Amino acid sequence: MNKVSLEAKNISLSYGSTEVLRDINLRVEPGEFFALLGPSGSGKSTLLRLIAGFNQHQRGELRVDGQDITGIPPHARNIGMVFQSYALWPHMTVAENVAFGLVERRETREAIKRKVGAVLDLVGLGAYAQRRPGQLSGGQQQRVALARTVVIEPKLLLLDEPLSNLDKQLRVQMREEIKHLQRKLGLTTIFVTHDQEEAMTTADRMAVLDKGILQQVGAASGLYDFPGNRFVASFVGTANVLDGQVTAVSNETLTFKLPGFGSLTFPRPAQAPSMGDVAMAFRPHQVSIQVRDAQVDASRVWMDGLVESAEFLGESSRYRVRVGEVSMVADQAHYAGLAMFPPGAQVRLGIDPTQVRFLHA
Repeated sequence: MNKVSLEAKNISLSYGSTEVLRDINLRVEPGEFFALLGPSGSGKSTLLRLIAGFNQHQRGELRVDGQDITGIPPHARNIGMVFQSYALWPHMTVAENVAFGLVERRETREAIKRKVGAVLDLVGLGAYAQRRPGQLSGGQQQRVALARTVVIEPKLLLLDEPLSNLDKQLRVQMREEIKHLQRKLGLTTIFVTHDQEEAMTTADRMAVLDKGILQQVGAASGLYDFPGNRFVASFVGTANVLDGQVTAVSNETLTFKLPGFGSLTFPRPAQAPSMGDVAMAFRPHQVSIQVRDAQVDASRVWMDGLVESAEFLGESSRYRVRVGEVSMVADQAHYAGLAMFPPGAQVRLGIDPTQVRFLHA
């Protein structure tokens, strides 16, 4: 299939006085698997439907391979979309469901039979052609919906939370199958999800949206390790985000004041924040937790705290620890025979300075 790009330039959309999308600028590269990630109401599904042609922006340009598709009706865009509800015709067989778009395009009977057979084999459903959707599992119905979309050879494939109706184990299996299919076809794909794990494990790059505003675009590892603001830090993975003030910055050090605790001194980061209100962010697994009187690693920044709660998660134990006026989360890798800290235990938390990010709103 021909690989195409998608570019949104200054896209804005409002319903009355409510701004749903605000000055969205992003580019999806040819053949890329791109995710739109955000909480409910962030505008990600609205943006996907806008690309499909079901919504219309008031400002900006939407280009596919350089051609502005604004004003082109959905049926003329040659863009395929798989919805959250698979929308399969219950009275039709699997083959008839998959053939529906080809019939609408008035392709010959021979071409329809050949294309439907090929795409069903591609998704592993060649033996199920004469079954009805009600005779299939959820994962099989998902594959039929994908096959029906792919068979028309769309320029773009749009996926609107297609895995949300499946149980966890099947979601993992299906996201792997979707990624494999996308790679095999080389089809530019845009995937909407509120599930950060789905986005991080499938997408080449992703865009994080909140309240209709594009917060950050990049590879999963980049957004996880270097979030651009506190929302991205909190939404992509789990993070401790502690409000405080930078009270001093020198050539070598930075001083951060944590309310109710005092000042912490860090090596000056490459991109040091300006003095004033700022948030300090770091991941729970990057925190070392020790008994209060243990010998500690001098390369870390240490804080004394009190364990408020403890959870056993299997591969790790998760602690919520009170430090000054704030609570923070620390994860400790679990090994057989390693005792957990009980609630009320006095502990010491060590932060790796190289993993700390100082963020503005």
